[in-house]
Amino acid sequence: MHLDEHKIQQNGLNIRMVKTKKFKTNQFVFKFKSLLSKEAVTARALLPYVLQSSTAKWPTTALFRSHLDDLYGASASVDVNKKGEYHILTFAVDVPNEKYLQDKTPLSEKAMDVLNEMIFHPLLENGVFSEKVVEAEKRTLKQKLKAVKDDKMRYASQRLVEEMCSEEAYSLHPNGIESELESVTPESLYQTYEQMIQHDEVDLYIVGDIEVEQMASLCSDKFTLSERGNIYADHHQIQVDESKKIVETQHIKQGKLNIGYRSQTVYGDPDYLPMAVMNGILGGFPHSKLFINVREKASLAYYAASRLESHKGLIVIMSGVDPGKIDQAEEIIEKQLEAIKNGEISEQELSQTKAVMTNQMLETLDSPRGIVEVLYQGETAGIPVHINEWFKGIEQVSKEHVIKAANKLIKDTTYVLTAKEVAESA
Repeated sequence: MHLDEHKIQQNGLNIRMVKTKKFKTNQFVFKFKSLLSKEAVTARALLPYVLQSSTAKWPTTALFRSHLDDLYGASASVDVNKKGEYHILTFAVDVPNEKYLQDKTPLSEKAMDVLNEMIFHPLLENGVFSEKVVEAEKRTLKQKLKAVKDDKMRYASQRLVEEMCSEEAYSLHPNGIESELESVTPESLYQTYEQMIQHDEVDLYIVGDIEVEQMASLCSDKFTLSERGNIYADHHQIQVDESKKIVETQHIKQGKLNIGYRSQTVYGDPDYLPMAVMNGILGGFPHSKLFINVREKASLAYYAASRLESHKGLIVIMSGVDPGKIDQAEEIIEKQLEAIKNGEISEQELSQTKAVMTNQMLETLDSPRGIVEVLYQGETAGIPVHINEWFKGIEQVSKEHVIKAANKLIKDTTYVLTAKEVAESA
């Protein structure tokens, strides 16, 4: 597989274009990248939603959506997430490709106009954001943060990261800190916006059946930012002298047992792909050891899986367990990792894991957004993605590579969320 990728830098922007006839739509995606920080994370998490809600030209959501409808049902979206210790704000517009329409309205240019308006021409009142819009979006974000607490699976995952990375920016939730929301004002939010515009590393992705030179020319006309350098996080690895265990109690019926390991391996490292395959064998898929042995055979968990934090170098095991069986579950979960370390990996486990990973990547590359995310994964790490090398690399991962990767894992933190009644009777 080959991606016809074109990269240019102009007007303070890193522009990545992928020319493909696979899709009948064109996608335009802005990525703003900064370092995660406690001081800015909450305001930054609010920003994309305020910018999407009201612009100088379309001051209400209804007017904005009506304009998108006029562009043959174009869609716009925003998102907030983190990769390693980077805070990423995403603004995207999808629009039908005018090449495939009888009406030759320049929809790609109009999609750029939408992004230009949404990001660079917000609705302002007295030089700052509208108080009414900011307050409305604060209420929505507060509900999102509360929802994380109510969803015990997500809550346990976040609490593990908070405890495990308590001295690292990675402990911050990308949607911010609920207790700091009230202190965000239209004035302070506008200052955060100016910081974003002036200092963030900015990437623009364009995917579709496009003419590269035409797109570059349009970008030059539409977007001009000040020149800026790349932003790099400190990737030093944390040494673990002794693992810790955190036990929290609540009035719950289903307990959570999450275990975090330091892998000392991040995206782009020579042993990253073996680590990814190792995670797949351990708990990435329904055929993995955690699912088969902990959930299906021992019936000790409602769910049991593992996740690789690619830009942070962590492996996180997550499980939902009967509060009275947490110790038993912990023992059998750890046995699964020990089995991999000892080479107890069947040929079927290895080949099936590599096949599923390959299919997942093919499926991801079958959508414009998937292509953007795969390429941005590499750009965030400072290592360009070469798709063919990725497929070849997965195929070359051997059982010995997986064993070596597993033996790099160091247990850092165990987080248990259990029922008050069980904790009190122990």
